[in-house]
Amino acid sequence: MKQFLRTLTLTVAMTVAGAAGFSGAGHAQQALGELKGEFGDWQQRCAKSPGSNVEQCALIQSVTDSARDTVGLTAIILKTADQQATVLRILAPLGVLLPMQLGLNVDGKDVGRMPFIRCLPAPSGCVSEAMLEKDLIDKLTTGQTATFIIFETPEEGIGIPISLVGLKEAIAALP
Repeated sequence: MKQFLRTLTLTVAMTVAGAAGFSGAGHAQQALGELKGEFGDWQQRCAKSPGSNVEQCALIQSVTDSARDTVGLTAIILKTADQQATVLRILAPLGVLLPMQLGLNVDGKDVGRMPFIRCLPAPSGCVSEAMLEKDLIDKLTTGQTATFIIFETPEEGIGIPISLVGLKEAIAALP
């Protein structure tokens, strides 16, 4: 049952985020389900997965690197299908060095690394995932900026900042 719920949650997240390419943040967010609300720099978007009448909502923010407009990522926060946990998914571009994982800093402080769980065909990219435990939720909702670091080589990381403005309210409103 847990595997089914995990698969269903991943399917819904990919349905909600499936159109997220890396040609521009605006285009990605417009294609990610129906806009239900905005909270600071976060959008709440909802969609039904194929063959389901259940609507699942996610918090979404898509950004591109200020120095390289072809490098970007999409952050997705959603509850699992059983509503028992909250998941952070990052959709990073293809070509990242998977063994280096995805680095995460909040307001300049290292929080850790998130493993990549799979890569999907272009234009989707590679998915990294972490369960949002209370400690990480507290860091994210009291911070101003989360910087996700993707690696092209072991020595070269690209930090892509995401605003945390409005995240506390957005998580509270997530059905």
